[in-house]
Amino acid sequence: MARLQTTIASPVSVSGRGLHTAQQVTVTFVPAPADFGVQFERIDLPGHPIVKASPYTVFDTSRGTSIKEGDAQVHTIEHLMAALAGLGIDNVLVRTVGPETPILDGSSRIYVEMLKEVGFKTLNAPKKIGIVTEEISFSVPEKQIELTIKPAERFKMTVNVDYGTKVLAEQQAVLDSIETFVPDVYNCRTFVFLDELQFLIQNNLARGGDLDNAIVFVDKVPDNKVLNALGDFFHKKDITVTPDHILNNTHLRHPNEPARHKLLDLIGDLYLLGVPLRAEIVANRPGHFANTAFAKKILESCNFLIQPA
Repeated sequence: MARLQTTIASPVSVSGRGLHTAQQVTVTFVPAPADFGVQFERIDLPGHPIVKASPYTVFDTSRGTSIKEGDAQVHTIEHLMAALAGLGIDNVLVRTVGPETPILDGSSRIYVEMLKEVGFKTLNAPKKIGIVTEEISFSVPEKQIELTIKPAERFKMTVNVDYGTKVLAEQQAVLDSIETFVPDVYNCRTFVFLDELQFLIQNNLARGGDLDNAIVFVDKVPDNKVLNALGDFFHKKDITVTPDHILNNTHLRHPNEPARHKLLDLIGDLYLLGVPLRAEIVANRPGHFANTAFAKKILESCNFLIQPA
């Protein structure tokens, strides 16, 4: 791990649709000084309010991780945060035009590629890391959710999921080092089950979703009426179900891509702590509510320390 803090070498922007608002939104990454952390600036709002990425600014985790300060909100930040964590970027200002980050391809891939292209700048300040002196855990027993972090000499993360369906049951994803975020995790896309997608459509949610930014798993093959309705929603013809029980010939980038995406989300959510971690994390059935509650519990624990790398 680098011993000095970093930022990016020059500004870089990307535009796309927000997953839930379907609005065309733009984010611009801007170099920031040492100890700035990750902050979002809503330049489309009067006064350009700032929202700091922190467990304490999280206000909604229903369909992603969303933060706010005052009336300023930024939705669905987890893939962007994961890209910053995976690349070891300590300080950056993220200027947003719109209330949500763009979903892009449903992973961190495009963020990672554009940030690597502009390059990084070393700052004259020691890098900080988070360590734990004793195990810290968070659980929701009725949902079989459990997350733990314990002391370790290096970063390691293990995610276990179990969806209890024929098409997607138990999976595990392991990241032995944050340095292998690329290529092991960064391109793993968000996913949804068809019945969940139908609920979202009926409730006017996920309006920016399409088959290019999400994997849709199909537990029970729908009839032509349902497929035609999905085609109308996605503005695509010939919606089909593949032998792998996925809509429209989307090929998995990894056999356990769903578990790896959950790992990607957890990396992004834990970067709300503001520092990379030197610890071992094990997460069973994680999600944004549990991830961000876990981050808050870690930050408030006397067993969590921030120190020079």
